[in-house]
Amino acid sequence: MKMKTLVTSLALCAMALPAASETMRVMGQPAGTGLIQKNVEGPFFADFAARTGLDIDADFQPADVTGIKDTEQLRVLKSGLFDIISLRLSQVSRDEPTILGLDLVGLNPDYETGKKTAAAYLPVVDARLQEKFNTKLLGVWPFGPQVLFCKPEISSLADMKGLKVRVYDQNLANFVSLVGGTPVPLSFGDVQQSLARGVVDCAITGPSSANSAGWPEVTSYMLPIAFQLAMNGYGMNLDKWNALSAEDQGKMQAAFDTLSDEIWAYSEELFVDAVKCNVGQQPCETGTLYDLKLVEVTETDKALISTAVTDVSFPAWKEICDATNDACSSDWMDTVGVDIDF
Repeated sequence: MKMKTLVTSLALCAMALPAASETMRVMGQPAGTGLIQKNVEGPFFADFAARTGLDIDADFQPADVTGIKDTEQLRVLKSGLFDIISLRLSQVSRDEPTILGLDLVGLNPDYETGKKTAAAYLPVVDARLQEKFNTKLLGVWPFGPQVLFCKPEISSLADMKGLKVRVYDQNLANFVSLVGGTPVPLSFGDVQQSLARGVVDCAITGPSSANSAGWPEVTSYMLPIAFQLAMNGYGMNLDKWNALSAEDQGKMQAAFDTLSDEIWAYSEELFVDAVKCNVGQQPCETGTLYDLKLVEVTETDKALISTAVTDVSFPAWKEICDATNDACSSDWMDTVGVDIDF
């Protein structure tokens, strides 16, 4: 009788306790990438249950403390080691070239164009990631225009000839090669030291990320022409997504839609301010004040970037992507490509 009473009491206590909330494992952007991760992404996951309206918490870890390479993120999501990852899309495009169609060199010269590209092409990338990597793509957002930082003196894109330039994806590498530079793939965390030691002469990233990582300490010139917008996104393990009810999927998607919109807006604010900070102009509100030489963008440079999609980046990407995905370039032409004059 005593045992029966004890079992009954334990059962009643268990029923009285609130159900434990689920915890999802989340890999965020590297902390070293700066203010988007610190001021928007991190707080979102810190308040995950309230932001989603779901009884789910987030165990958030920046990518650079996980010990996992950013190039492995899709494989990690597929395996289920993490439930949600802030995907570094250029880096993971090595596993899935279809992704690069979001941000070919010259495709997105400004934020407005980038939003149109993302809206048109996100469903294509989402379908591919679900099929190949067991991943649901919840949103896409930009770090912002990726510009050129150099240690040697430059006055135009033509001055990249003979210089070693840090790149982060193959499409950008093709463009750098076109103008006579030597592309050097490097992870973001290795760039500052590589510039300081002369491993590379120049490097490409967003002004805010460069400011946060101290690139102006080891460079002298900044050419603010947008090669790409550096698209990133949020991926969720598809098994975890499918385990949610339709109602909860709607709440989750709505939360990530809002987060993505917030980052689009914040990214644009950061870009404008960071350019000022890097070249020593006031007001500088979000970064460290440096004294880089601002290189004026020439009409020749603008023309070169404007023709990059049709002349360089699309043809090179088409060949690589169609080799792994038969519908790759045709899907792109049917969505993004309809507004481009080939």
